[in-house]
Amino acid sequence: MGFNTRRLLAAPLLVLAAGGGLLVAAPAEAAGVAATVDVNSAPLKMRQSPTLASAVVGTLADNQKVTLACAVTGPSVRGPVRTTTQWDRLVNGAYVTHAYIRTGRTVPKCATTSPQAAPAKAKPKPKPATVTYKIGTVRSADGSVNVRTAPSTTAPVKRSLGNGATVQGVCGVVGTQVSGTVRTTTQWNRLTDGGYISHAYVVTPTLTLCPGASLTPPNTTPPITPEQFLAASVAGAQQGWREFGVPASVTIGQAILESGWGRSGLSTTDRNYFGIKCQSGKYGTLASGCHDYVTTECTAAGTCFSTTATFRTYATMGHSFRDHGNFLRVNSRYKPAFAYTKDANKFIWTVWKAGYATDPNYYTKITTLMASYNLYQYDTWK
Repeated sequence: MGFNTRRLLAAPLLVLAAGGGLLVAAPAEAAGVAATVDVNSAPLKMRQSPTLASAVVGTLADNQKVTLACAVTGPSVRGPVRTTTQWDRLVNGAYVTHAYIRTGRTVPKCATTSPQAAPAKAKPKPKPATVTYKIGTVRSADGSVNVRTAPSTTAPVKRSLGNGATVQGVCGVVGTQVSGTVRTTTQWNRLTDGGYISHAYVVTPTLTLCPGASLTPPNTTPPITPEQFLAASVAGAQQGWREFGVPASVTIGQAILESGWGRSGLSTTDRNYFGIKCQSGKYGTLASGCHDYVTTECTAAGTCFSTTATFRTYATMGHSFRDHGNFLRVNSRYKPAFAYTKDANKFIWTVWKAGYATDPNYYTKITTLMASYNLYQYDTWK
């Protein structure tokens, strides 16, 4: 049913939508875009919002004249006029798909927050991190001072600064020891540009330790060879067997594995070849003290985290080897192993089974080293 053009009203013309019961106000002078419905046969459904899933609030007949207020974006619909995602809002607030609408004008976009396809937003650029620094002044009676790429006098030079120049220090690290105009120190200051300058030539407020940096100076001693390591290990390992009953071959094998042939930072700096820790600040009678290291530990669930651990320090390699024997002897969990003080393989098997290491291949690794380097020859009972 179309418009009843024969019945005139004193008020603005009212049209009853066919089959819908919704009154559509469409006065000639109303603002909007004039349009015609093209549905061929079945009436066009008007909906509460611009989507096919929305509630139907009325219908429009073929060739019915309507006034469009504006357009929004919704689900794509294929109709006799076009296939489109445009939905038109009528002046009564209802929505129809533009796929069934003919009009000679462009329908303006609705100035509304009604659901419609929003343009993809560009990912916001991250704000640059704020770098906190402290101003320092170069003091040098030795000429220009080099800013280097690393905290070492052998690192490449980035630039040079004269006496009185200012620098922006972020934090401090330990590096090569330098004797400068201000002081003799192993501290190097990391600058805002990533370069390093020796603290020996800088007057500055106190800087904090750089994240992840160690307080331990880098070791510049050339690594020893396996032959040198074995030669240095024998006396301490054999003394450990005489005092505590740990086979020398076991002690040397564990030292090789746990210190990487004496090349670990813990062994080169503090002569600790077995990773024995201090307990509540106590380090026993054979160690010389305690030293904090930043290390990584993991939970049983596999979550790893950075923490600080305190390890024993030793005056000599021999003291470390003897303390290893003492450590096993005084811990009750390893007591069963001492039934095999003259059977190296059974001894390390029992120690491993008692929980010395979580590595499932620990026993195999140790006995492979013992066999490969004939460490059994150092067992003094033979």
